[in-house]
Amino acid sequence: MYDQPRPNPAQTAMTFDQMLERVRYEGAHPTRERAEEAVRTVLAALGQQLAGDERVDLAQALPVEAALALTAQIPDTEQLTGWGFIKDMAARAGTTPAVARWDTGAVLAVVARLAGPDLLARILRQLPGGYALLFGQAELRQPQPAR
Repeated sequence: MYDQPRPNPAQTAMTFDQMLERVRYEGAHPTRERAEEAVRTVLAALGQQLAGDERVDLAQALPVEAALALTAQIPDTEQLTGWGFIKDMAARAGTTPAVARWDTGAVLAVVARLAGPDLLARILRQLPGGYALLFGQAELRQPQPAR
């Protein structure tokens, strides 16, 4: 027999408005509009880093408006490290890396909850180093063999 895709049990689905309120709270954003700007910017950038089943499954786990922001971007052929992602976010938003890191962490913490642990683990396996911390997870590395 072959492996059947199994459903990814994510957290309770939320509406886009609920997602924005959660990001607003997590990121201490002063307005809903500022939270929405962060969500759309971060998800557009993440959409350039993810491909394949992980991208499709994440889009299915997100509210429709968030999924559209994620999937509107064509995946890049070269992936950015976690730090490269933050620098790219800062350039996109015209802000400092510290603010970009804060916004990214607020958005991706909510995305991690919506994705659930199985999908999040698959996403982190696909991405280069440095992303686990952005999703609010520990960055565990396998020991490298001695040379």
